[in-house]
Amino acid sequence: MMTEVMKMREEENKRSSQSKVKSIMKKRWFLPAVYIFSAAVLLTGILVYQASDNEFTQDPSENKQNITSENNEPSIEVNNSLETFTIPMSEAESAVIKKEFYDVDGDTKQQEASLVVYNNTYQPNTGIDYAMKDGKGFDVTASMSGKVKSVQEDALLGNLVVVEHDKGIETHYSSIKDIKVKEGDNLKQGETFAKGGTSAINEEAGTHVHFEVRKDNVAVNPLEYLDKPISSLKAEKKEADTKAKDSADQEKEETTENQDDAGNETSEDSNENQESNPNQEPGNE
Repeated sequence: MMTEVMKMREEENKRSSQSKVKSIMKKRWFLPAVYIFSAAVLLTGILVYQASDNEFTQDPSENKQNITSENNEPSIEVNNSLETFTIPMSEAESAVIKKEFYDVDGDTKQQEASLVVYNNTYQPNTGIDYAMKDGKGFDVTASMSGKVKSVQEDALLGNLVVVEHDKGIETHYSSIKDIKVKEGDNLKQGETFAKGGTSAINEEAGTHVHFEVRKDNVAVNPLEYLDKPISSLKAEKKEADTKAKDSADQEKEETTENQDDAGNETSEDSNENQESNPNQEPGNE
């Protein structure tokens, strides 16, 4: 008897639970609530998947700025395509040019003004000599980010720092003092690494910095590349290399053609001589 009563109560509880569920499902808010909950679960799953996927597939190049060198200083990406060549002075707006670059295609007056006189000899200026309007001292800064290739103490040039920016592309800074860098150091654009100084080869410039831009160790006019990216210099370098190659190929072809023409003329002369002396034996005159 007791068992039957318990079964009846279980059936009543089951019917009551089912009735409550059906009652809830009939509510107007039930289906929208189910949809919202399902969407939330789906969106959460997608976000978790993307986060885990990015963790394993992230491009290593994105972490370049997090790489540190042996001395625990952040390493510098040498060739920043967004940078442009700048005047290598902390107060560039107050800079004046003491002597310009010697341009072989310039007019006579410009070329004369670009000659450096030293020990009774005249030498073409291979860079730009910058100084302050008031002649005071100033900080020398990196024209573009790069790596210090060499640091030289030179009484004639007034010391020299060479910074490499790309293969064959460098900037040279001389007539400087209080140098704060050494070979192998990384420099950021605009970073101070020395102060303006003097040089024995150009004493008349006073306190200044001699600034050069070089490609394949050939000096080019820095004024033509100020406010331009390094890609402009690389493009001209590539174009010059192509022209030099084309010129060499053309010269080689012309030499070959001339040799062929000379050989043909010799052969024709020989045939004509043989025709004019049909009875002459080869080798006899």
